[in-house]
Amino acid sequence: MGLLRGVARTAVVAGTASAVSGRVQRRQQARWNAQEQQQYETAQPQYEPAQPQYETAAAQAAAPAADPLERLKTLGDLKAQGVLTEAEFEAQKAKILAG
Repeated sequence: MGLLRGVARTAVVAGTASAVSGRVQRRQQARWNAQEQQQYETAQPQYEPAQPQYETAAAQAAAPAADPLERLKTLGDLKAQGVLTEAEFEAQKAKILAG
């Protein structure tokens, strides 16, 4: 009975470690993809067709401003998950609180 319990515990630990490792790997890959996309966008000049002024104003009016408290909660969650570093968290928090 003790051997079976030990094997089961090892299987649970190995499965948990594998799942966590997979999540970390996916998160890192998403970060790298975002960085590559940002580097590509800054290297390539972007040309957009001019939009009439009334469409831009209408689009801005239609988009509600995000609740700063909700944005801070989301930011805290991202930091807790390890997606954001402390410096990134503080920079984004300052932007939210300033505007």
